[in-house]
Amino acid sequence: MDQLELARLTPDAWRDYRAIRLAALADAPSAFGSTLAAERSLGEVDWRARLARRAQFVVRCRGEAVGTAGGMVEDGADLVSMWVHPAWRGRGVGDLLVRGVLDWAREQGHTEVRLWVSVGNSAAERLYARHGFVRTGDRQPITTADPARQEFAMTRAIDATPSGDGTPTASDRD
Repeated sequence: MDQLELARLTPDAWRDYRAIRLAALADAPSAFGSTLAAERSLGEVDWRARLARRAQFVVRCRGEAVGTAGGMVEDGADLVSMWVHPAWRGRGVGDLLVRGVLDWAREQGHTEVRLWVSVGNSAAERLYARHGFVRTGDRQPITTADPARQEFAMTRAIDATPSGDGTPTASDRD
């Protein structure tokens, strides 16, 4: 098995974040509220500011970024911007990212993490459910520009116990 490494990106790693975010938008444009064109137009200051406002994680294998997810605080802790490279899906990358965000939220003193999933993305829902997330019943458009594209909310309570050492097990993989 390839060695996977979870790391938190700092504002100085803005180029790495930009590269993986653009890859995510190119691969799954309907899953995100932004567009590839809009984010290509952002400059260094914008990317650094994003990283300063959130806990953005990346999973690497042999130095190559293969997935990303963020943790943000608005009304509470939210898991945002989750994406795994198609070649790496089902290999534990998503599990490491979810655990990274859960551990970050716990360290920040939060007792719950929320997220939104695109309707029809059953693989993502299975991943989140495996980590204890449940649907809330809330639903909304992904963007106001296209109200037909919907997403639903999931939430998970967290306690003071860390979620694990970050090593995915066979049962963790989708």
